[in-house]
Amino acid sequence: MRTLVTGAAGFLGSHLCTRLLAEGHEVIGMDNLLTGNMRNIAHLQDEKRFRFVRHNVVQYIFVDGPLDAVLHFASPASPIDYLELPIQTLKVGSLGTHNALGLAPAKKARFLPASTSEVYGAPLVHPPPAADGGHLNPDRPPRAHAPPTAPAGGAPDRYQGGEIPGSAAPLSLERAACSRALSVWPLFR
Repeated sequence: MRTLVTGAAGFLGSHLCTRLLAEGHEVIGMDNLLTGNMRNIAHLQDEKRFRFVRHNVVQYIFVDGPLDAVLHFASPASPIDYLELPIQTLKVGSLGTHNALGLAPAKKARFLPASTSEVYGAPLVHPPPAADGGHLNPDRPPRAHAPPTAPAGGAPDRYQGGEIPGSAAPLSLERAACSRALSVWPLFR
């Protein structure tokens, strides 16, 4: 399989690249290095099936050749980062998701966007049950991360239904693992 991982130089993205390579995938790692770090993927640089592309997913994403999967993990993920970089966080969560999601049907690839559990707000009980929808507290300091990751939940539905121009190819819905620490949205083909 040939897989694009956005946010590849981040903590999760780098581990995901390592795992995919261990499973025999060809991996294109994409990151603008705003919060990611080349040290996280330094061990992959000599791997023949790994290619790093420094690119901001807020801009149009071009990948030459076929893709089997687009795994969208790009975003400042630390509360410190997304509070210091609110505009960049909003852009990667909205425009970055739009661009990554647009690439998937064009390549007839599966799509997997992920976000932190910040999209749900603070849970009412710990540990939260799977059915807990979260609790948004308007008295809490604003979080730049929650609003931009929310489109990832609804936008794939629009693409799957062919409502987005250029996405006429139907996407098949598959279920992916989901936990409260990391929300992984449904996987699309």
